[in-house]
Amino acid sequence: MKFFLFFVIAEILTTTACCQTINIDSLISRAAESPDDTTVVLRMLDYSNKIAFSDPAKALRLDGIAIDMARRLNKHDLEAEALNSAAEDNHFLGNYAEALKMQFEALQINRQIKNLSGEAETLGLIGILYNELSEYRQALGYLIPADSIYQKIPGIYAGCFVLANIGDAYDSLGIADSALYYIRESYYKYAETDRPHLKSFLLNHIGSVYAQFGKRDSALFFYTSAITNSRLLNDQLNTAMSLKRIADLYSTRGMNDSAIYYAKQSFVAAKSIPSNLHMLRAGDLLAVLYNKSHKPDSVLLYLQTVMALKDSLYGPDKIHKLQVLLLDEQQRQNSIRQQEQDLRNRVKYILLIAALSVFLLIAFILLRANRLKQKTNEQLQQQKIKVEATLQELKSTQAQLIQSEKMASLGELTAGIAHEIQNPLNFINNFSELNKELIEEASQAKAEGNQQELNDLLDTLKENQEKINQHGQRADAIVKGMLQHTRSNTGIKEPSNINALADEYLRLAYHGMRTKDKSFNATLQTDFDNSIGQVNIVPQDIGRVFLNLYNNAFYEMLEKKKSINGDYEPTLILSTIKRGSMLYISVKDNGRGIPKNVIDKIFHPFFTTKPPGQGTGLGLSMSYDIVKAHGGEFTVETKEGECTEFVVRIPVT
Repeated sequence: MKFFLFFVIAEILTTTACCQTINIDSLISRAAESPDDTTVVLRMLDYSNKIAFSDPAKALRLDGIAIDMARRLNKHDLEAEALNSAAEDNHFLGNYAEALKMQFEALQINRQIKNLSGEAETLGLIGILYNELSEYRQALGYLIPADSIYQKIPGIYAGCFVLANIGDAYDSLGIADSALYYIRESYYKYAETDRPHLKSFLLNHIGSVYAQFGKRDSALFFYTSAITNSRLLNDQLNTAMSLKRIADLYSTRGMNDSAIYYAKQSFVAAKSIPSNLHMLRAGDLLAVLYNKSHKPDSVLLYLQTVMALKDSLYGPDKIHKLQVLLLDEQQRQNSIRQQEQDLRNRVKYILLIAALSVFLLIAFILLRANRLKQKTNEQLQQQKIKVEATLQELKSTQAQLIQSEKMASLGELTAGIAHEIQNPLNFINNFSELNKELIEEASQAKAEGNQQELNDLLDTLKENQEKINQHGQRADAIVKGMLQHTRSNTGIKEPSNINALADEYLRLAYHGMRTKDKSFNATLQTDFDNSIGQVNIVPQDIGRVFLNLYNNAFYEMLEKKKSINGDYEPTLILSTIKRGSMLYISVKDNGRGIPKNVIDKIFHPFFTTKPPGQGTGLGLSMSYDIVKAHGGEFTVETKEGECTEFVVRIPVT
C-alpha cells in the first residue's frame, strides 16, 4: 500500500522505469477475466503505488477497479487499503473533497473490522490532508489519536511520520517548542525503519523550528543537509520544500537576489514532479520578491501562474464539495456521539436498577444484622474489658517493637562508626600500657641514679604522650563529624575540606556495607588534589551525595560478585581535581554498570533498578538536586557489565 506523500516521492525515477514495463490495459483485462482473484487486487494496488507519482490519474483508475473487486470479494481490509490508495491519488491530483470522502470511508471500515494499523494509517492520512489545507487544529485532532494507536501496536514503532506531521502542525501554528519535541521524537525513531526518505523531511522541519527560534544559521544548516540528502535520493518534493524555506530565510533578511534564486529552484523542482501546491507556494513568494525588486513583468507572470494554480487547487466547485463533505462528516460524527450517549444513558438506567436492587438487599441484610446485634450486645459488653486489656498489652508490645527497630538501626550506624574509631582507640590503649611500663622503668632508673637512662625514658614518654594526644584528637574528630552529620541541616554554605569530607564518608559507607555483609571486601583507592583547599559548600548535603554514590557503588559490586564465579576484586576509585574555577569529584567502580535502556532515567525521582524493598529511587534524584543547588553539574559514564563513573562538578567559590 502507498504510504505518505512526503516519504516516497524520491522513488519517482525508479517508478518511471517500472511503469515502462507495465501494461495497464493488460492488467485491467486480467482483472475482468479473474474477478474473484485477490492476488489480482494486490497486484493492481502494487502497480498503482509504483505509478502514483508519475501518473496519478492512471493510478486512480487502477484503484477504482481494485475497490470494486474488493467489495465483490467481501475483503474489507483490501477495500480499506484500496480506498486509502485512491484517496492519495485524488490528493495528488488536487481533488481534496474526493480524497477526504474516501479516507473517511476507509476509517469507518478499519474501525468496524478492528484493524488498528489500518485505522492509525488512515487517521494519519486525514491529518496530513488537513495540514495541507492549513487546518492545523483539525489535523492534530487526527494525528495525535493516530500516534496513540501506533504506540499500542507491538513491534517497531511505525508512526514516525505521524510524529513528524504533528511537529509540522505545531510549527505552522507557531508553537515552536512542541514542534521541536515531536520532530526530534520522529527523528530518533525513524532510524528503526527502512525508510531513508524520511530524513530529508525531518531535517527540513527541524530547520524550520530553529528559524522560528531566530537561529537562522542553524536553520540554514538543516535546510542544506535536507537538500543534500534529498538530491542523493532524487527526492524532488523535499528538495522543493527545503529550497522554498531557504528562500523565505533570505527574504526575511532582505537578501532579495538570493531569495529569488532559491525560490526559482524550488519552483522548478516542484514543477518536475509536478506538485501544484509547492509550485503555488514558490510562485507566490517569487511574485512578492519581484515586486520588491520592481520587476512588473515577472510579477505579472508569477501572479498569473499563482492564480491558475489556486483555481486548480481551491476553485469554488472544489471548496463547495469540500464544505459539503465536512458537513456530512460532522453530522455523521454527531449521530455517532448521540448513539453513544443513548447507549450510556441505557447503561446508566440498568446500573441504577441494579444499584437499587443491591440497596434493598443490603437493607434486608442490615435489618437482620441489627437483630443479631441486639442479641450479641451483652456478650460484646462482657468482652470489652478483655479487649481493653489486650489493647493495652498490644500497645506495650508495639512500643517494644519500635524500640527494638530503633536499636537495630542504631546498631547498624554505630557499627560503621565503631570500625572507624577502633583504630585510634587501639593506639591510645597500647601507648597507655607502654607508658605505664616506662614510668616504672623511669622510677627504677631514678632510684639507681642512672640519669642518662632516665632522660631517654622521659623522652620516650613524651613521644608516646604526643601520639596518645594525636590519636585522641582523631577519635574526637570522628565523634564531632558524626554529631555534625546527625545535626539538622541549616542549608548554609561554609568553607569545608572536600577531600577530608569525601574520605570520611567513604570509610563510613564501606564499614556500613560490611556490617550488612561480612563477606564483602573492596579495594578503596583515593587520589586527592591537595591544592584544592577549602570549598564553600553545605557539608551535610554534599555528604549525602557522597553516601548515595558510595552505597550504590558498593551495592553494584556486591551484586556482581554474587553473579560471577571467576576471580573478581571489587574496586572503588575516588579522586578529586581542581581545573580552573571548577572542582571535579569522580567516583568510579568496577561493578555491573548501567544498562543503556535506563541510563536516561537514573536521575528521575522514584526510578531504581534495585529489587522492591531495597531502594526508593530517590537517592540519585536528591543528589542531582543538591549538586544543581550548588551551581554544579552531575554526569555519568558507564560500560554495561564493566564499570560506572559518576562525576560531580562544583564551582570553587
